[in-house]
Amino acid sequence: MNRVSPARKELMIDVDGVEVRVSSPDKVVFPDAGLTKLDVVNYYLSVAPGALRGAAGRPMVLKRFVKGIDQEAFFQKRVPENHPDYIDTATLHYARGTSAEEAVIRDAAGLAWVVNLGCLDLNPHPVRAEDLDHPDELRIDLDPMPGVDWSQIVDVAFVAREVLDDVGLVGWPKTSGSRGLHILVRIAPEWDFRDVRLAAETLAREVENRAPGLATARWWKEERGESVFVDFNQNAKDRTVASAYSIRPLPDARVSTPLDWDEVRERRPEEFTALTVPARFAELGDPHAGIDDAVGTLDGLLALAKELGPAEKPPRGSDGSGRRASTMPLIEIARTKTKPEATELLEQWRSANPEVAAQLHPADVLIDGMRGSSSLWYRVRINLQHVPEASRPEQGELLADYDPWAGKSWPGGPSER
Repeated sequence: MNRVSPARKELMIDVDGVEVRVSSPDKVVFPDAGLTKLDVVNYYLSVAPGALRGAAGRPMVLKRFVKGIDQEAFFQKRVPENHPDYIDTATLHYARGTSAEEAVIRDAAGLAWVVNLGCLDLNPHPVRAEDLDHPDELRIDLDPMPGVDWSQIVDVAFVAREVLDDVGLVGWPKTSGSRGLHILVRIAPEWDFRDVRLAAETLAREVENRAPGLATARWWKEERGESVFVDFNQNAKDRTVASAYSIRPLPDARVSTPLDWDEVRERRPEEFTALTVPARFAELGDPHAGIDDAVGTLDGLLALAKELGPAEKPPRGSDGSGRRASTMPLIEIARTKTKPEATELLEQWRSANPEVAAQLHPADVLIDGMRGSSSLWYRVRINLQHVPEASRPEQGELLADYDPWAGKSWPGGPSER
């Protein structure tokens, strides 16, 4: 039985015989959808078998929205010291030489616990806690550029499915919970991160080869145009993506929802929210229920990698820094702490440069979420490729120059949180 403690404004809930504390259960998390913190907990409990299929047994970055969905989340890699006994841990080692003991949930009580910390979406690594060096999941993130509609994303998804079929792999689609699609592929844990990333990059290049103009494997945002980016770098060692049944921090409480392939063309991401998905799950079950029985090999993709040869490398600057030199005429507008600030300054720049702004295509406006020490910051750039050279403005002083590393010191680079 649940019991309320008025003094501490908390609720103790029973989850399969385990008592889990929910602080401020009546705190409104999604005002537009009318969902409280307890509603979010109950949502996850209602889809627990599906959510655990994607997140259980994997070390997880805690993406905490402690100030609400209108404020930037902070990313916490280290598990809180006072975590309960039903939360396991695993220590991950990162490329910078740092390490973090991360949370590993195993059951529905673990789901409720991470939600109580302010986590809305679940961000597990593509490895199991028992083998941290060999991913068992290849992740295909179809990320549309501005100006790309849902039908183009779907077309690219089916091309990706075709490539997977050709190399003997099974893809399991789900909405990203934002604008794109994810396709998950279970693989035998026999390859390291480098090989898995190479396999993902190879798949992306082959999708681009088969659907030129619709899809791109170009890592640099300004070179993609109005296409769907097949984001292979989500398979790098330090990357995570929102797993199945994650609620995303959008006003409608949209959910990253597993689909059958025959639903992909018919359904739309906005249909799936924390208010609608529980009934779907109760009626249809989990479309990804068979994913763990469809384990494949990367042999086909790695053979294709040899056939395609090395990917084209970007040119390097002539200033001796060794940094990449863009092939596009870019100017930078601002660096900000939050996305609303970035959007506001972009509009300020548009107002000051109306003739240039009128010539831009949707994909020419680049608002990049950049990784800071524990949260994202934002960079605003403009690609002037569609502006006549004589009319292109010069790089000017930034409208804002936020430094995410100010006041921080570390040996050899930013610390892992």
